[in-house]
Amino acid sequence: MTTFGRFKKRVLPALALVTVLFSSAAYGARIKDIAFIEGVRPNQLVGYGIVVGLNGSGDKTSAVYTMQSIANMLNRMGMKFDPKTIKVKNVAAVIVTAELPAFTKPGGKIDVLVSSLGDATSLQGGTLISTPLKGPDGSVYAVSQGSVSLAGFTAGSGGSSVAKNHQTAGKIPNGAIIEKDIPVSLFGKDKLQLSLRSPDFTTAERIADEINRDFNGTIARPQDAGSVTLSVPENYRDGLVQYISRIEALDIKPDAVTKVIVNERTGTVVMGERVRLSTVAISHGDISIEIKTQYYISQPPAFSPKGETVVVPVEQTNVQETKSKLIVMPEGVTLGDVVRALNLIGVTPRDLVAILQSIKAAGALQAELEII
Repeated sequence: MTTFGRFKKRVLPALALVTVLFSSAAYGARIKDIAFIEGVRPNQLVGYGIVVGLNGSGDKTSAVYTMQSIANMLNRMGMKFDPKTIKVKNVAAVIVTAELPAFTKPGGKIDVLVSSLGDATSLQGGTLISTPLKGPDGSVYAVSQGSVSLAGFTAGSGGSSVAKNHQTAGKIPNGAIIEKDIPVSLFGKDKLQLSLRSPDFTTAERIADEINRDFNGTIARPQDAGSVTLSVPENYRDGLVQYISRIEALDIKPDAVTKVIVNERTGTVVMGERVRLSTVAISHGDISIEIKTQYYISQPPAFSPKGETVVVPVEQTNVQETKSKLIVMPEGVTLGDVVRALNLIGVTPRDLVAILQSIKAAGALQAELEII
């Protein structure tokens, strides 16, 4: 029996290491999940506003833009105020962001994210005043207003406090009403472009082959790793919705570069099924150095002049080197087999990262190593 065979029959020790194997070839994915029609995408919106109703946790008077915003709002309501005379603690300046999906019509609602701009300590209990949200072109596409939800709390007194979750950013579910839609027209087009979310030549080829097989003709051609050109058949010119829906529902097996993802903090290793190794020998050893300091008390003799007690530190240093173990992994084994074998020789998650880096540097790891 080989060395590796003996390793596999042992019981794996308890170790803070989780190895996850996933297969991209066992299950297919809908084209809808890995690609989208070019031009059909969400758009980012942003706006500046103020949150009122805070319990003394708003911006300080040093945030001059907050006081100016309060004065501007009151002036629009018919009251004249000088920003320098305004001193409040219940208002905070915020940046409001949102994502406007394609084909969303006026009157629809979207979620918004409210984030503090100044030195406010909490937005808990605050209400966002009507804030226009603009797109990159400067046009107003939505207006946001409502109570800010933080999903947390903060409390304290006498110099001590307790906080749960982030207190200076929160959401307003359905907090923005769409005032203007982004024009996207597909009517009458004879060609469409399908864009891959993760460009890959093999995946683009498989998408084109599956579409051509389903329509029994050559209507899809891969242009590069990130796009596939679609020709719209005559019978679908007035029914592009049905045409796109039919294509989105098709299943293919996407391909990707084989990766090994290692999280050094948690000891998690995620790898693909196609990770393979060339023949490699792995040796693991460790050195433990322990330094102890003991204090001895030296009592003064009887009738000494001063009678002082002397504390004498004594250091002891012990060096212990564990016995190195060598394992040989034959060519063709998977990285999952390597991780299991490394578990058996007592490799910690931190050591595992260094070993995987060394295997990659030696050219024996046939995958891309990414450490997060």
